Amino acid sequence: MSRIRPSHRRTRRALSAVALLAVTAGVVTACGEENSAAPKASPKATASTSSGTGQADASKLRMIDSAGHRVAFHITAGRGPAIVLDSGGGEDSSYWKDIAPRLHADTGATVITYDRAGLGQSEVVPGPWDVEGAVSDLKTGLTELGVTKDVILVSHSQAGEVATYFTSENPKMVSGSVLVDANLPPFFTDQEIARLAAASQPEVDAAKKDPDTPANRQLIQTAENFTPAHQAYNKMSWPDSVPADVIVSEKTPFDGSPEDAQRWRDAAATFAKQAPNRTLVTATGSSHDVPKDRPDFVVEQIEKMVSAQG
Repeated sequence: MSRIRPSHRRTRRALSAVALLAVTAGVVTACGEENSAAPKASPKATASTSSGTGQADASKLRMIDSAGHRVAFHITAGRGPAIVLDSGGGEDSSYWKDIAPRLHADTGATVITYDRAGLGQSEVVPGPWDVEGAVSDLKTGLTELGVTKDVILVSHSQAGEVATYFTSENPKMVSGSVLVDANLPPFFTDQEIARLAAASQPEVDAAKKDPDTPANRQLIQTAENFTPAHQAYNKMSWPDSVPADVIVSEKTPFDGSPEDAQRWRDAAATFAKQAPNRTLVTATGSSHDVPKDRPDFVVEQIEKMVSAQG
């Protein structure tokens, strides 16, 4: 196994909670079937957990109370639908710092980013990562901001889980969604869950030696209830009334494992075929980090969804 410098390990671990993620270190030990390749992060995948700075100059910070903790929302006010950008595992709102101002300038829409609990400027919530808690935080924040309909929900990686639960529970709030190489229910079969959990365990153990960094903390919290949470997620469905554009990266989070990469692509295709108002598009040449590798492509897909709902 090749050795990765600690700074690179932290960077890739921040990207990863694709599910825990087996992509955490970029190089992990094989699990499951003999001769099957271990899931690996794409070499282009880069991400960093920041303090939530770097927002567009026009955005305004609102700290909103939700179930005893405060959640940071960044709002650039506009008209028409509200574009809500939700980051992947280990990432905060600053992940969208280049895309958010472009969307506002191009569409005139309200653009909202936020930090999930324990990331960016939002307060930590102890215990296992709970997608329903994340959904509650998002709904509380949007309701407090007066955004209760015509939401265009844009979700990368682990945020796909938040989007699925949120949209299922609040279909009248969401008018459309763009799922950017997102965690989708069909991917999380019992077999894949077991592979991901086993492959990620060395990184979870390493994270426990430095548990206070945001990315490590989220990895540990995600691992605590990973199997039952994702068995439940596999049974979730997206409401047929809400259109979704599904972006899948060409390289996927598992660029080093053809087997897992194909399962990722198959899951995206299966999800897209489940309703006529869903489309599947491939971000050619991109790693899992599509908003960084192909920002123009992501902006184009979001703006198409905004236009379709206008």
